[in-house]
Amino acid sequence: MKFNIITLGCKVNSYESNFMKESLINNGFSFCSDNEKCDILILNTCTVTDTSDKKSLKEVRRLKRENPNSILVVCGCSVQNNIDKYKNMGIDILMGNINKSNIVSIINDYLKNNVPYECIAKTRDLPFENMIIKSFNHTRGNIKIEDGCDNFCSYCIIPFVRGKVRSKNFDDVINEATILANNGYKEIVLTGIDTGSYESNGKDLSDLINELSKIDTLKRIRLSSIEITQLNDKFMEVLKNNDKLCNHLHIPLQAGSDEILKLMNRKYDLNYFFEKVKKIRSIRPDISITTDVIVGFPNETNEMFLKTLDTCEKLNFAKIHVFPYSDRTGTKASKMANKISINEKKDRVKKLMDLSLTLENNYYNKFKGQKLDVLIEEVFEDYSVGHTSNYLMVKIPKKLVKGEIYNEKI
Repeated sequence: MKFNIITLGCKVNSYESNFMKESLINNGFSFCSDNEKCDILILNTCTVTDTSDKKSLKEVRRLKRENPNSILVVCGCSVQNNIDKYKNMGIDILMGNINKSNIVSIINDYLKNNVPYECIAKTRDLPFENMIIKSFNHTRGNIKIEDGCDNFCSYCIIPFVRGKVRSKNFDDVINEATILANNGYKEIVLTGIDTGSYESNGKDLSDLINELSKIDTLKRIRLSSIEITQLNDKFMEVLKNNDKLCNHLHIPLQAGSDEILKLMNRKYDLNYFFEKVKKIRSIRPDISITTDVIVGFPNETNEMFLKTLDTCEKLNFAKIHVFPYSDRTGTKASKMANKISINEKKDRVKKLMDLSLTLENNYYNKFKGQKLDVLIEEVFEDYSVGHTSNYLMVKIPKKLVKGEIYNEKI
């Protein structure tokens, strides 16, 4: 039977979708393209914002309308968060954030018995659902090393839908990375819901990075994201001494005023953030530091927003991912007064994105004329495209080999 998977949301979702795809193919199912009619359609949903939920539900309706005879599997965070909205949509297999690793047996049971299936976790106390992947469509391989979050930022629903922090076994990560490296992957991305909280058998993220760097054919280790509070002295030593750790850190700031950071239940103030960034740059002066910022959080005055603009400019990020605040039912922020209007949020998003573009161009221009290592990800007739260690996207006027690393003048 033929299947397809549509993935919404984060790198963790992408990893889990990739695992489901690999598992189904290994068990006799065939992957079909977007243009083919598929027997089975799997939608992996996202709930990080209200827009994510709407997009997930809209996609279910589209899939039902365009593929009335296909078996529809809907799973992921939006299902976990909004089960009542999905129950009456005629979905054949409905799953939250558990049992994705058992997708083959679940689909086979459905094919055998033709009985609708529903599985939703009722607790945050969940085991780590072990998955190992051998290949990706992309030239860098993701490894999900952690799941869940215990931070409970006041705006975020994810701790409620992903459960408590739990981690993949240390040796299993090394084994998976070795398989990917042996299959030709020069770079891996360590990802999770709260990647920096990784812990297994008394070993933390720093230990993991150092052990992974012993794999000879693995040239780069990248982190999807890490909290500023997780950049301890041990990690700083890794940053200083391990040249396989990519010259790029994505560190969410979320707000540039102490008042809003406190309302968000973030675990730092601006002084702490500035000092950590200063230390990072003392170790790696040219490192790319990118960030996430939420604008229009309840009680954010225009003065506070201007403070965020000033903070981001002073921190000199290489790029800012900007998000308008979105109410998530069940979070503390959703019950706060003094909500910001949609138009005001749009205006603030635009101003911060304009700043981000300026900062990004400034950062890119610093490297013109330098020679940097580029991992080739796309190859065309007369040029190739790839990323440097510090996550610059580079276009090279040569037809090179996909998946290889070249030292090129920028």
